[in-house]
Amino acid sequence: MVCCSRVLLRKYGDFIDNLRLFTRGGSGGMGYPRLGGEGGKGGDVWVVAHNKMTLKQLKNKYPQKRFVAGEGANSRVSALKGSKGKDCEIPVPLGISITDENGKIIGELNKEKDRILVAEGGLGGKLLTNFLPLKGQKRVIHLDLKLIADIGLVGFPNAGKSSLLSKISHAKPAIADYAFTTLKPELGKIMYNDFKQISVADLPGLIEGAHMNKGMGHKFLKHIERTKQLLFVVDVSGFQLSSQTQYRTAFETILLLSKELELYREELQTKPALLAVNKMDLPDAQDKFHVLTNQLQNPKDFLHLFEKNVIPERTVEFQHIIPISAVTGEGIGELKNCIRKSLDEHTNQENDAYHKKQLLNLRISNTISYSELPSKNAVTSARIDIT
Repeated sequence: MVCCSRVLLRKYGDFIDNLRLFTRGGSGGMGYPRLGGEGGKGGDVWVVAHNKMTLKQLKNKYPQKRFVAGEGANSRVSALKGSKGKDCEIPVPLGISITDENGKIIGELNKEKDRILVAEGGLGGKLLTNFLPLKGQKRVIHLDLKLIADIGLVGFPNAGKSSLLSKISHAKPAIADYAFTTLKPELGKIMYNDFKQISVADLPGLIEGAHMNKGMGHKFLKHIERTKQLLFVVDVSGFQLSSQTQYRTAFETILLLSKELELYREELQTKPALLAVNKMDLPDAQDKFHVLTNQLQNPKDFLHLFEKNVIPERTVEFQHIIPISAVTGEGIGELKNCIRKSLDEHTNQENDAYHKKQLLNLRISNTISYSELPSKNAVTSARIDIT
């Protein structure tokens, strides 16, 4: 039985992050009433995670068709118990979230070979069904990709994220002097001399109102959910999307970025964050950087200068603030070192927390086991009673 799919897609550039598929489990096999034989169960449809798979490859391989599992074998004299139908596997990339047509989450696939049952095969004919087989489950599913990366770049359009990614990694993103250079996610890897690799995701630039799906909106925000840490990238001179929009200083830009993350999903603000202040090669950049660092050190002294709808409930505390120039390469080496240091510290904290939890569970287990043992006095008194 060949797997095939009927696909509707949402994409930007040639990058696909969402597919709609029709799936159906195989029908059961016929029973054998005269001898009480049972038909085989229909095959199941599974979604299986693979490292080197993309949704674009899936769409190209199975265009405009459906995923259908094999039918169960009929019961017969030579084999009263019919064999199960062939399962159908849908290969998908890691980081896939699966929902049904009503938006209910079926599950997520984050590791190689993770699998989720999406359409169950029908039962074979048996006594309870009057030896008639049942049809397999029909289900329309949505595959939604959320990129998995160590670092996610967060910034407004034209902050220099694409230029930065090309400097710190081997990625070759499109770079230009207009706002929306990045229209699809770009993944790069920072390579260190000891062969350590750190993955970095450059995602489409935010605009004000992204939490309401304006601009690239949710297409950007959903991808940073699975990054371990965030790297804010801001222009030291501030940001203005167009001549019709308001100019924002670098400090105001950081407030707005934080606010957009907060309004989309509050827990994003709890992720460890670093700040790269870009375009330090421009005139007066050093003076503007000193002003920004002073504002970040004492944010409450400046918040009254801004509208309330710009101010986040919780201001982001950056683990490192690094002045850089993606054009000249200034500060790039320090930034790469800070990224690694931050990730290593976070990993060590997670390991310490895991070991403490394991130790606590072990102590609780030992306490419970000890409390269940009969006391010495109880054994002695039991012997006295028997005597």
